[in-house]
Amino acid sequence: MKSLKFYMQDSIKKGYSLGAYNFVSLEILKGICEGCQKSKSPCLVSLSEGGFSYLGEDFILPTFKTAKKHYNIPIFLHLDHGKSFEICKRAVDLGFDSVMIDGSSLPFEENIALTKKVVDYAHKHNVFVEAELGVLAGIEDTVKADNNIYTNPNETKIFVEKTGCDSLAVAIGTSHGAYKFKGESTLRFDILSQIEDKLPNYPLVLHGASTVPQKYVEIINAYGGNVKGAKGVDENLLNEASTKHNIFKINTDTDLRLVYFASLRKHLKDHPENIDLRKFNEIAIEEIANYVAERNEKVFNSINKI
Repeated sequence: MKSLKFYMQDSIKKGYSLGAYNFVSLEILKGICEGCQKSKSPCLVSLSEGGFSYLGEDFILPTFKTAKKHYNIPIFLHLDHGKSFEICKRAVDLGFDSVMIDGSSLPFEENIALTKKVVDYAHKHNVFVEAELGVLAGIEDTVKADNNIYTNPNETKIFVEKTGCDSLAVAIGTSHGAYKFKGESTLRFDILSQIEDKLPNYPLVLHGASTVPQKYVEIINAYGGNVKGAKGVDENLLNEASTKHNIFKINTDTDLRLVYFASLRKHLKDHPENIDLRKFNEIAIEEIANYVAERNEKVFNSINKI
């Protein structure tokens, strides 16, 4: 099985990106894995600090290892938005493949110091480290910020050289949550190109990149939900980032929640007699798998890359 390090470089060379899909339950994890198996795509499955706490560390590794063995495709376990050295260390000790230390809210030098501390520990255990420069607006799990602060290209090379991080999450206009744009969605590809000039062939990451498919928003609203006005990133912009830039990983969380809850709400309204969780969960798993496979093919260009 090819390594995460292989995909970090191969994705840049061949113009594709890996989906990093967040999960908080067995059903979502199964949907992600089945979608990636269907499209023959490598991926990362990500746990936020909140997801880490919700699932419980005693369940995470056995469940992940079982899924990896069952689906037999390149799947890597990633800690998303670790805010402290301690949570990153715990993930490393448990056997995660990579961790993200998010010091983006700290002053530049403090971000460097924290990131380097995590890198020094993680690299001793052959675990990759993602860091972040710039701040994404929005709310997702335990991550919250009111305004975007674009990544300063002039800081990126200094940051990477001083920390030794393996990849860097950059802020170019994406944001967390379901309400990303009021008007037309845009990304600052000019900033991204400047970053790439400073860090040629270096693996970069996009967070807050859910497309918020209106198909699922409409189903949720039609069946008693209230996510009116939700709007994500245009998938054509993400495809451009995947195929024409050095974006090796693109995160997706909100979309999977929308798919799951659309399936759940519709099934329960159409079948009020049902008290069997398996019946609607099977439908949700299939919907998530189809969504992931389609996203891998049409957006990330990661189909047939295993």
